[in-house]
Amino acid sequence: MNKKMNFIDLFAGAGGLSEGFIQAGFEPIAHVEIEKSACNTLKTRAAYHFLKSNKKYKTYISYLKGEITREELYKSVPNEVLESVINAPIGDENNKEIQNQIDKCLGTQKVDLIIGGPPCQAYSLVGRSRSKTKMEGDPRNYLFIQYAEYLEKYKPKMFVFENVLGLKSAKGGHYLEEMERIFNKKGYQIKLHTLEAKNFGVLQNRKRIVILGWQKNRKVNIPNLEEIGTESNYLVKDLLNDLPVIKAGEGADKFLKYKTKTTEYLESHALRNGIDILTQHVARPHREQDKEIYKIAVQKWEKKQERLNYNDLPERLKTHNNRTSFFDRFKVVAGDLPYSQTVVAHIAKDGHYYIHPDIKQNRSLSVREAARLQSFPDDYYFEGEKEGANRTAAFKQIGNAVPPLMAKEVAKALKKVINGN
Repeated sequence: MNKKMNFIDLFAGAGGLSEGFIQAGFEPIAHVEIEKSACNTLKTRAAYHFLKSNKKYKTYISYLKGEITREELYKSVPNEVLESVINAPIGDENNKEIQNQIDKCLGTQKVDLIIGGPPCQAYSLVGRSRSKTKMEGDPRNYLFIQYAEYLEKYKPKMFVFENVLGLKSAKGGHYLEEMERIFNKKGYQIKLHTLEAKNFGVLQNRKRIVILGWQKNRKVNIPNLEEIGTESNYLVKDLLNDLPVIKAGEGADKFLKYKTKTTEYLESHALRNGIDILTQHVARPHREQDKEIYKIAVQKWEKKQERLNYNDLPERLKTHNNRTSFFDRFKVVAGDLPYSQTVVAHIAKDGHYYIHPDIKQNRSLSVREAARLQSFPDDYYFEGEKEGANRTAAFKQIGNAVPPLMAKEVAKALKKVINGN
């Protein structure tokens, strides 16, 4: 088979799931995403893939260096590349228009796969705990119905539906039962897998549910995704140590050089991927009080391998009224462990849960460091609405993403299934 298998990515976010499938040899038809910043990231990545495959990679590097503008980058690729990114909310009001745009991108092809996962706040335990209504009545609870509409229209051979662990327990399992019923009604059987990112080369403790669906009339040998990965022997420091030393509020969006040569982990997992331009290694500024707490947290880990309990801080440093929960709101990303804590979208609001392990730097993680924990390659650039770095938008996209390395292994397994191997 010379033809690449294709996919449509719904609720695409910054494209982590898509990136894994592209790395495994799949061809994207279209990405649909509601957030403008994430759509710009998807367009920039689509430009990257086009330019690299057409031996014009230098044009993309020129963009990362700041030698050309984002507009000039986009002008260097055909319109259809950019038009494959559809910035619209999936729903009854927009589906017809979205599908018309997908149809233009699709042409005469048939769809092999639909991938994606609706926003997870509705199913996440944290989302439910923070919501006064426990997310009851939130329209995002039922976005899987919209996902099913696209299954009915495009009839892919298979689909991949990614979401948070809380989906199993949300509303006593009601949503999961509804999903199975509706997907079945559209002609698909499903199998649920609980995956751990750390088993797929990702140096992060991140559990996710991946639902595989396949047409009921097709005889397929569905792999057990939970058995295809193995935990790596690397440590978190292996993805941090080659980056330049910066302190709180320091760093640069572009032009920074790497501190040292690549590490074995970065090379074997293609995160540095030959690039010599470092982007988005920018740390947020912190208040003096927070920096003092960061030092205490790092010292406690270095000396005793213990996490900081908020209640153990000196009284003058305690500014939160809640003393009965979230004791670990200040947490070090320990370089001497094989994986970090889960990177979530809250990193866009503050970095207290993601303190850099080097006490001399005394800061939270930079955008690039967070992206690496999610296994994004270094030439992946996270955009804002306007041109130029937007740290908050980048952090949010990274925290919500599917780790590309995990997605790649899922994609490789499904390739064999679709090929009939």
